[in-house]
Amino acid sequence: MLTLNRRSFIAAGASSLAMSGLSIPALAQDKPEVTIAIIGDGRTGPWAAARADITGYDFEKAIGARPRWQPGFTASLPVMEAIRSGDVDFTFATSTAVVNAVDVGIPIVPIAAFPLPVNTVDGVVRKESGIRQATDLRGRKVAYQRGTTGHFSLLKYLEAAGVDFSEVQGVSLTGADGFTALSQGEVDAWFHWQPAATIGLARLADQVNRLDGVPTYDYAFYVAREGFHQEHPEIAVRLAVAVREVQRRINADPAGTVAIWAANGGFEAGSIEAKAFEQLLTEKRVSESTAVDLRPADKQAADATQVLATSFYKHGVLPREVDLPGFILDPRFDPVREAVAGALAA
Repeated sequence: MLTLNRRSFIAAGASSLAMSGLSIPALAQDKPEVTIAIIGDGRTGPWAAARADITGYDFEKAIGARPRWQPGFTASLPVMEAIRSGDVDFTFATSTAVVNAVDVGIPIVPIAAFPLPVNTVDGVVRKESGIRQATDLRGRKVAYQRGTTGHFSLLKYLEAAGVDFSEVQGVSLTGADGFTALSQGEVDAWFHWQPAATIGLARLADQVNRLDGVPTYDYAFYVAREGFHQEHPEIAVRLAVAVREVQRRINADPAGTVAIWAANGGFEAGSIEAKAFEQLLTEKRVSESTAVDLRPADKQAADATQVLATSFYKHGVLPREVDLPGFILDPRFDPVREAVAGALAA
């Protein structure tokens, strides 16, 4: 019995159309498809701006492929399993996602990297708690999401003040649950990234404060599924360049970008969310704001990510030490670095 997978089915259909004398659109014939992971519902963020051809930028033409959008991921970490299964070809990934992928052997190719904004993670505390600095967190209930950028920032924030993580009552919760716990007084502090942290601050304005000096130490990457990169290395590189261009346009016009996202159903115009997003885009505090500084995945990115991996191993988040420079700087990725450097400089 003959079975057809999706690609052979499409090919068979195209052959039948050709035999019947019907023309096939050039787009379907000439452009391969790339499945891009979307973290969230796809109504905000750089991919939403790309889909809307922000300020006339033809994203599909720029990458030379037909994007297939795969929304619904809560963070970049779950995307790694979708890459393993072949359901995603290209994605944004924090260092935490890359570290976990390397640890369990998920086939990724680091295409490009950039340091996250230094203030993309916030520590939000209840006013009644009296918490003003890291040392005040001793003995307090602190919500965070285990194995994420927020978790890493919390660890380093405490470490810089000489506070051991064991001295706080850490509670691992998703972003939504962390916000709820803070709003109901079930925890004293909540460490999370943008935009959720700023939206949470706005919603609980009379109940909470933002801690000063909570830095973000994490890097971010754009990675491709190894099999996809082997078939279409030029598209993976073009995607990185296109992301940078889209982000440049977002940074140049925060209000216009927010209007695009509101029209896309991301939030109501003039809402708390809309105001928070415009503030964050203006201040360049969302994760992708610094994607304008995209560069090949280099030693600086590898070393910074190793610090995260070592910290997570020390605190039991990872079962073993992971060698990030050994992976990211593997000579087999040298052609990728050279191609990305050339494309970004063009």
